[in-house]
Amino acid sequence: MIRVCAVGEIPEGEAVRVEHGPDGVPVAVFHVEGEYYAIDDTCTHQDASLADGYVEDCAVECPLHASCFDLRTGQPSGPPARVPVRTHAVVIENGHVYVQLRSAHLPVA
Repeated sequence: MIRVCAVGEIPEGEAVRVEHGPDGVPVAVFHVEGEYYAIDDTCTHQDASLADGYVEDCAVECPLHASCFDLRTGQPSGPPARVPVRTHAVVIENGHVYVQLRSAHLPVA
């Protein structure tokens, strides 16, 4: 598991980028409606950081071409992205947020 931060360090509706993702892909950790979500940080349409995107209703909008991804499933809501981003498990333990990275070969939940 990767330690991300202490609980509460990510403001509501914001994200942080973690550089230690699988296959060299960074991971974005979001704090939305009191929950934490982790997805691959790179948009599947074009190389853009999703941690820099606009968050609303448990989805993030890519800042480059406005593809939206569900933070719970990684599924895009429509074009231009067609491929989901990989999701990762988030564990809260002893007041800290951790990400359990999903292997590259596993399908998105």
